[in-house]
Amino acid sequence: MKALLKGLFYLIVLLAAVFAGGGLLLPDKSHVERSATIDRPPAQVYAMLDSFKRFNEWSPWYQLEPEAKYRYSGPESGVGAGMAWEGRKVGRGSQRIAESVPQSRIAVALDFDGSQATATYTLAPEGEGTRVTWALDSDHGYNLMGRWVGLLMEKMVGKDYEQGLARLKQVLENDPR
Repeated sequence: MKALLKGLFYLIVLLAAVFAGGGLLLPDKSHVERSATIDRPPAQVYAMLDSFKRFNEWSPWYQLEPEAKYRYSGPESGVGAGMAWEGRKVGRGSQRIAESVPQSRIAVALDFDGSQATATYTLAPEGEGTRVTWALDSDHGYNLMGRWVGLLMEKMVGKDYEQGLARLKQVLENDPR
């Protein structure tokens, strides 16, 4: 019995060392991005993304929990515009436009219940439409759990971004010009 407990103790110490040592070897940053071309001019796409007023029309997370609570703050659009949410499935968090360059780039500061990240929308004219690239960047620093979760970001967020861009495209292209 004593040998079994001693073996279990060593196993726990080994697993903790692997978690910590492995975590320190993992990248301290994660990046996910997806792109889509929308048959609308950059000004129209920019107007949609530079405000949270219509965010839930195309958000991939709204369909998960339409009954979640949303609060808006700051100006209606541009730097300082904010939105916070709270729900059982979507959790709790907020987003605030931190940078807005007309018709080309919008950076959004995200807070997921204490974990920070940055979402960026980059717009580029493409033919008669606009190429939209939606990116998520997280800096995990020395947060070992964050580094392990960072390995899953592509899988966790990539599909949501694809769905969101497809929905954004649908909403904008169905809007009258």
